[in-house]
Amino acid sequence: MKKALLFINGNPPKSIPDLGNYGLIACTDGAFHYLELLQFPLHQLDFVSGDFDSYIGEKFHKEVRFIFTPDQDKTDFEKALEIISERGYSEVDVFGASGGEMDQYLGNLFVALKMKSKMKISFFDEFSTYFFTNNNIVLNNVFGKNISLYPFPSCNGITTKGLQWEIKNNNLSLHTKMGIRNLATEEIVTIDYQSGELLIFIEI
Repeated sequence: MKKALLFINGNPPKSIPDLGNYGLIACTDGAFHYLELLQFPLHQLDFVSGDFDSYIGEKFHKEVRFIFTPDQDKTDFEKALEIISERGYSEVDVFGASGGEMDQYLGNLFVALKMKSKMKISFFDEFSTYFFTNNNIVLNNVFGKNISLYPFPSCNGITTKGLQWEIKNNNLSLHTKMGIRNLATEEIVTIDYQSGELLIFIEI
């Protein structure tokens, strides 16, 4: 099955990804206004969801399906992910998670971590792609790119191969040491860890 594509209410993307790579395309209400400004083909949206407190359009578009999700105990991002999961998608690319208000950005990371066991969530902005990883991962075609390993809040027993400053069975923690701005010296980088949570940033 193809991946899902989701736009949320942060900084709009500089360009729209190839829509043909996705089996489902959606946005939250806060992202709908910038898709309108970007002249996004709105008829290709499978749905727009949210409590619509951020929607600034003058009217609803007949060609778009709007799903009202009023639950205030969850963010619009989390509720959109739940709809995508219910439709059978376990992998989603997210644009618009960063930028804007920093509390929302951190909240988006919290939601991604919360949903990690159900979905593979990859974020994209103008600087990097970033995601939470499982205990072992292979990164392809990354030679010369900056790669950051961000413990969330700690990650233990990390071993890497293909980075300028290798890590060998060591620990990272927000309280002690982080792996920020490392450099890929090979096309393929492998990262393994034993416990904790690790957020990986890859320079675009």
